[in-house]
Amino acid sequence: MPARDKQYVPVTPQDSLASAFARRVALTPDAPAYLEYDAASRSWKAHTWAQTARMAGRVRAGLAAEGLAPGDRVAIMLRNGREWVWFDQGALAQGLVTVPVYVDDRPDNIAYCLDDAGVKLVVVEGEEHVKRLAEVRAALPGVSRIVAVRDVDLPGDPVVRTLADWLPEEPAAGPPVAVDGNSLATIVYTSGTTGRPKGVMLSHQNILQNVISGLDGIDVFTGDVFLSFLPLSHAFERTVGYYLTMVAGSQVAFARSIPHLAEDFRTVRPTAIVSVPRIYERLHATIQGQLQDTSAAKRRLFEFAHGTGWDLFQWRQGRGPWKPAFLLWPLLRALVAAKLLERLGGRLRLAVSGGAALNPQIARTFIGLGLPICQGYGLTEAAPVVSVNRLERNDPASIGGVLPGIEVAFGDNGVLLVRGPNVMMGYWNNPEATAGVINAEGWLDTGDQARLEDGLLYITGRIKEIIVMSNGEKVPPVDMELAIQLDPLLDQVLVVGEGKPFLGALVTLDMDEWARVAQAEGLPADPHGEGRERAEKLVLARIARQVHAFPGYAQVRRVALLPDKWTVDNGLLTPTLKPRRAKILELHRDRLAEIYKGHGA
Repeated sequence: MPARDKQYVPVTPQDSLASAFARRVALTPDAPAYLEYDAASRSWKAHTWAQTARMAGRVRAGLAAEGLAPGDRVAIMLRNGREWVWFDQGALAQGLVTVPVYVDDRPDNIAYCLDDAGVKLVVVEGEEHVKRLAEVRAALPGVSRIVAVRDVDLPGDPVVRTLADWLPEEPAAGPPVAVDGNSLATIVYTSGTTGRPKGVMLSHQNILQNVISGLDGIDVFTGDVFLSFLPLSHAFERTVGYYLTMVAGSQVAFARSIPHLAEDFRTVRPTAIVSVPRIYERLHATIQGQLQDTSAAKRRLFEFAHGTGWDLFQWRQGRGPWKPAFLLWPLLRALVAAKLLERLGGRLRLAVSGGAALNPQIARTFIGLGLPICQGYGLTEAAPVVSVNRLERNDPASIGGVLPGIEVAFGDNGVLLVRGPNVMMGYWNNPEATAGVINAEGWLDTGDQARLEDGLLYITGRIKEIIVMSNGEKVPPVDMELAIQLDPLLDQVLVVGEGKPFLGALVTLDMDEWARVAQAEGLPADPHGEGRERAEKLVLARIARQVHAFPGYAQVRRVALLPDKWTVDNGLLTPTLKPRRAKILELHRDRLAEIYKGHGA
């Protein structure tokens, strides 16, 4: 295991993100900061804090040469990598405001965010993204420079320059531009599931105080290696996987891509990760699919192993009795658990899950196999972390204890209210929306219903996502969807039924798993053709097994199988992989009508 020493940089209420970065560089200039795969040598190469600072200084010099003044906005439309850090730190040192943009977002959405923020310079990956911006350039009159990190072949466009051509040879001299710690540092556009995104204004201190609170909640060491694969455009990854590691002095390895993630885990061997539930859900579905192809004896061994591991975890947490079966854990770990843990590098001591609800059953399975998942909770407007489970006090059904320095209260209908130095300055150019979520006393309305029990927070629902059926019954669809997706066949699920007499579901299938199921059940290979009715009947029965514990009125009575997955590219998933409910329902209104044909509201 890595060394467990700490070298946190001191952070004062006057600090900016740039001054905190400069302090880190001064404290450990030659320590490894970032690890990145080098395709030419086919190896991972480390880059020190001093090397990173020099490149950020060169970017700062380039931004200054563009005539950008403190307060001007620059957008970062890059995949995770050293260049993301260079441009962020270079801009912050110049007193600029950074606007992260998801590289896979739709051109119209990108154009809206850039225009709304008044962005003057955009840095992009390469030719593909230059072309994507070209589609909407007419809507971006304020953008005067586009810098492409990779080479592009688009002659005749004076606005576009490659990084190699644009970047000055020498870094800017002097310390970072002095800015008030409470001044605007970044505008982060929320990837809401409905409507246009809103620009969340976060100050330097919003983020730094959240980092300090996080480090008070969970220990992070200089010897830790974080594997970064969530987009840095997402506030969760940016705060925890970038700024927190900067203050702690930990190393960050930038994963190559999601398809390479399994290999990167084995090679980098991280000690800590920050993830959204979808990653764990996919891994769980893979494991369950593989188990179905094994013998009954191996399935029983797996169940016994993770069940014993879970009971051992509960005993260590002070929530369960000691059992003689614990004496078998070293053997069970070697036979079963070690195989999973080795797939993740074999060194993970901390796996934080956030961004959406993690199914407690999935958490139970992985924790039972020795993967230390700690669920947390936050929102971009809170910079973003509000609470997190600690390793020593971890209830995966909860979202953990509130971080130090943050207050919580409960409003109408049990809605969770948050107040603290991490709460945003407001929404950019949108005072009405700001007033709608932050009251005069500074309480932020999260929109989530919760309860506080024995020092831990538990989410009980989301006000905007409650389905009210025609009989007046209220159903939280997310809870049902999490339960349904435990079946490895059912890849994506949207429970429907607003104003209707019963619940239905829109479903996409895991086609590899369908091939296995279809062969075993004598069903057609194509579940969307002539055999659709039989396929939907089978899916309905499998859904029933997953939701049998829900109340009688909360049962799915009809399903519609959809041939195409919901993705970020087709606009049906947010960049953090949450379904855009309104858009999915609008796109599939014909299939929705089939579900309720002959049944009025």
